[in-house]
Amino acid sequence: MNAGQIILYLLIAVVVFQLLRKVFLFKSIKHYSPVELFRKLKDSKAVILLDVRTARERKAQSIKNSIHIPLAEINSRVVELKKYQNQEIVCYCRSGNRSLSAASKLKKNGFNAANLRGGILQWNSTGLK
Repeated sequence: MNAGQIILYLLIAVVVFQLLRKVFLFKSIKHYSPVELFRKLKDSKAVILLDVRTARERKAQSIKNSIHIPLAEINSRVVELKKYQNQEIVCYCRSGNRSLSAASKLKKNGFNAANLRGGILQWNSTGLK
């Protein structure tokens, strides 16, 4: 085997590892459709919405009554969420990718965390308020 082949195999291994990690992460977090989350919010006060987008994105639009901690700040600001330890925290972002990461980080810190499937884009497309 030459150096080029070794590098190619290593690159393939890294890509496969990342894909498997994403699949495992996706399966380990609960996901809500916008309609499911809307119903859950109507029926329960024990659900917290966490917007993990940037401040600029949030300023443009957000889901009513959500709190805001950007994904990049989750680890350093997790203490702010301790008061919600006994509630379910549903994370959302633009399309559902960053919120999946945020929910995973919160879950590792002992929170009951979930993800809004499709993010605020999917929420908006259903016409929910």
